[in-house]
Amino acid sequence: MEPTGNKSGKKKVVAVVGGGLGGALNACYFAKRGFQVQVFESREDIRAAKVVKGRSINLALSHRGRSALKHVGMEEKVVSKGIPMHARMIHSLKGNSFALLQAVASLGACQIMKVSCKSFVTRFLCDFSAAAEVYPNTKLNFDHKLQDWNAETGNMTFVRADGTKEHIEADLIVGCDGAFSAVRKQFMRRSRFNYSQTYIPHGYKELTMPPIDGDFAMKPNYLHIWPRNTFMMIALPNLDFTFTCTLFMPFEEFEKITTGDEVISFFQTYFPDAIPLIGAEALKRDYFRLPAQAMVSVKCSSYHIADKCVLMGDAAHAIVPFYGQGMNAGFEDCIVFEEIMEQFNENLSEVLPEYTRVRVPDDHAIADLAMYNYVEMRAHVNSKWFLFRKYVDNFLHALMPGSIIPLYTMVTFTRTRYHKAVERWQWQERVRKV
Repeated sequence: MEPTGNKSGKKKVVAVVGGGLGGALNACYFAKRGFQVQVFESREDIRAAKVVKGRSINLALSHRGRSALKHVGMEEKVVSKGIPMHARMIHSLKGNSFALLQAVASLGACQIMKVSCKSFVTRFLCDFSAAAEVYPNTKLNFDHKLQDWNAETGNMTFVRADGTKEHIEADLIVGCDGAFSAVRKQFMRRSRFNYSQTYIPHGYKELTMPPIDGDFAMKPNYLHIWPRNTFMMIALPNLDFTFTCTLFMPFEEFEKITTGDEVISFFQTYFPDAIPLIGAEALKRDYFRLPAQAMVSVKCSSYHIADKCVLMGDAAHAIVPFYGQGMNAGFEDCIVFEEIMEQFNENLSEVLPEYTRVRVPDDHAIADLAMYNYVEMRAHVNSKWFLFRKYVDNFLHALMPGSIIPLYTMVTFTRTRYHKAVERWQWQERVRKV
């Protein structure tokens, strides 16, 4: 796909800080428009690294993210390396399981694809590098840690791995450097910048369920959930026929378990069917491999400073992982910004304020929904009344697809703005009670 060229005639410099998923995709968008793009990542080049550091919660690629990838010709490459997910598989305490389907048929919805975080980031950057051959106006810079930047001039100072410094000047700085963004620190020094950071009282640990006779130990095309009211475990398949199991639980509950025998006793009480699938010895070993990891939710506003800087992805809206929308929301940032760039003919003094106006209410809405969905996944799916309502919603959606659309369907299988989806869901709930 050839660059379209910058409409202003001048090749402006865009500095994308953060070389993860959102940063790499943003670079493709700006390069396609003809900007001179430089991506700066503080870590080493993970494509060549033997050990990839960082969080590894499984990722679910759905309609919003796929739409953003499709715009720069990367959807098929990414989807080909994922596993389609058809429904939730609920595992009861008694060892029974049943599928909980979502209503999507009338929308012709694309499938949710499960991808593994660390390997996906590596492959994505490899694909991005291939795309960069089409976009010669793009450069990746690893081992570059942002030390400081100036919101008025666009001057930036990076520290390389060898301790030397590099100074560049950019027309636009795009902060895609995660929940603890170095770019965002400048925003926090300015007046009228709203910011909140919330750690939820639950952490997570990851465990591995190995293959059985060279095949998946459970049905692979499902999000497997063991809901236990105040905590839960989920499992998602990997291309190597393993499952990654993630145990979400209050930190104080994790801290009560201090020995291998206590791990087995805990699993015998709450997840007995998982013990033979994971393996008792592996379970006792892997449980203590790392401490429980924290999860943070970040909200802020505004997302821009004049026409010089904009925040995207987790730097603007880190969310907890329970709606499977973190990556999708970050990818959707790219296409929303692109649509606004088209609307305002790349006039950054108009584009950036409009991006803040459009995107902030949506990102705050999905942050709240992600919190809500944790309660649904660990507790509500145990309720027969909740399950009955799910089936009724799906039935009504099949009968009246234009009138009744389940919230999950709007969020996961359409690009309905997040806050509009919440408003419509609340309206449907009010109508249901009449």
